[in-house]
Amino acid sequence: MVNIFCNMSKKNRIFLIVFICVIFVSAVAVVVRSCRIKADAKERISKTIEDDSPFRGETITYDIKMGGVNLGKAVFQHMASAEINGKLLSKASFETNLARFKDTEIIYSDPKTFLPVKIDRDIVNWFSREKITEDYDQENFKVTITKYNGSKQNKLVIQKDSVIQNAILLPHSVRRVGKLDPGYIFSVNLPNRKLQMKLVSLEDIKTGGGTFKAYHFESLPRQIEIWISADENRIPIKMQGVGAFGYLLVLKEYAFKLPKE
Repeated sequence: MVNIFCNMSKKNRIFLIVFICVIFVSAVAVVVRSCRIKADAKERISKTIEDDSPFRGETITYDIKMGGVNLGKAVFQHMASAEINGKLLSKASFETNLARFKDTEIIYSDPKTFLPVKIDRDIVNWFSREKITEDYDQENFKVTITKYNGSKQNKLVIQKDSVIQNAILLPHSVRRVGKLDPGYIFSVNLPNRKLQMKLVSLEDIKTGGGTFKAYHFESLPRQIEIWISADENRIPIKMQGVGAFGYLLVLKEYAFKLPKE
């Protein structure tokens, strides 16, 4: 092989050296690209395992009551995760159905804290249809609410003094808390009010979906009440005052099925 190389003309030797270098560089590039793809795949899988909500696949159906009267139903669903601006977020829907009124909310939130990132609402009533988008800037404690009514558009920016929560997600924010004892308190900073939630008791609650031992939370001042099953599932089984009209939501049915990606 050495003799062959030595017997080549200078021009051919240079050509062979350049050719070998090109092959070597190409091979290195292929190896580097393959390693990068594997690393990216590993990172994505790791990110999905770390960030994906364990409640994904839940469907919770509630009866809507006011003064003992059944007004309609609401359905909360934990859907497949979604990516917005490079962030993997929990995605949920909350649909309220009353007589001639329907409010559909698509809620994107941080999978670890359940802090809202973006909410898209579609409200239909007797006479009109309104779309609302809520964009949360949790780093700067700000939410921008844009309302679309036909050709009209109104924008409202609300500045708060800490991270901003969503009333529908409140019961889910404590589902990962390890131990809950009476007296446990957590702060709530909603766009339109600020309060504290306190675990006041452990109660037996009967619902259309069954009877549960439940943690009972009350807000200070008393505006919101939440009951969460005192088991490993921590299902929100009863909620008072979290909706737009302050109605009572009572569990009717709970189902779990992993959604398709």
